[in-house]
Amino acid sequence: MIKIDVDLVSKLINSQFPEWSNLEIKPVKKSGNDNKTFHLGNSMSVRLPSDEAYVPQVEKEQKWLPILAKHLSTPISEHLAKGEPSEDYPHPWSVNKWLDGETLTLENIDDSNQFANDLGKFLVELQSIDASEGPLAGEHNFYRGGDIVVYDDECRDAINNNVNTFNKHLLKEIWELALTSKWAGEPVWVHGDIAPGNILIENGKLCAVIDFGILGVGDPSCDAAMAWTFFDDSSRKTFKNALNFDAETWNRARGWALWKALITYNYNKQSNKAVADEQCNIIEVIINDYETER
Repeated sequence: MIKIDVDLVSKLINSQFPEWSNLEIKPVKKSGNDNKTFHLGNSMSVRLPSDEAYVPQVEKEQKWLPILAKHLSTPISEHLAKGEPSEDYPHPWSVNKWLDGETLTLENIDDSNQFANDLGKFLVELQSIDASEGPLAGEHNFYRGGDIVVYDDECRDAINNNVNTFNKHLLKEIWELALTSKWAGEPVWVHGDIAPGNILIENGKLCAVIDFGILGVGDPSCDAAMAWTFFDDSSRKTFKNALNFDAETWNRARGWALWKALITYNYNKQSNKAVADEQCNIIEVIINDYETER
């Protein structure tokens, strides 16, 4: 495992972009798992894949984000320069424009319904952009936008491993409902990881969406999982209305949320109580919402 820290980033900047060598480098407050991100001065960021598996994300973002940005009213990550592999670091990497804003929390939005509507409109805009030449969902983006059935075994294992915690039959019912339909339209753009860590808030409102590493084209249902992982009953309805999903697409979206919550709970239940409790709460939200709708 390569140690990605300030010293490494400093070496890379000094050797490849000496014009920026006088700028301060420091880690961001919250960095993802796939890529490690650092401040470069006040107006730029450096983004490095944490493993070879995430390298394709760099070139994908560099190719597609400038195209997508032209059609979106909400700012997204903006690529400035590409770093090349070297003796110090064997993968390509990126320098991006720094986007102001705080990572989304329940506390830093003024109105959850307004935010739900704004996020839904952003996704509708993204889905409306021509995707005919975009990268089809697959291994490169962990099948976000693809057929959720690829995670069938994993989800069923997580259900069976936790029969003493959750209602096995009800979880299977929710999951199998998600598997009964497929996206029948033309493939559309999907962000792939619409989650609080990739959403920025300023003055209580949505101001930017970042981290398009698992961008792809396909079924948009995967981008709606926040309906159950973040929103309450009221804002969930607002989000659903903004997206204008039909019932089958909404069922698949619920399936994506259930799969992720179950596998995360299953992995952390003995080692990280805080994470396990959070996922347990999400699963309960999914169950309650499903029982209300049916």
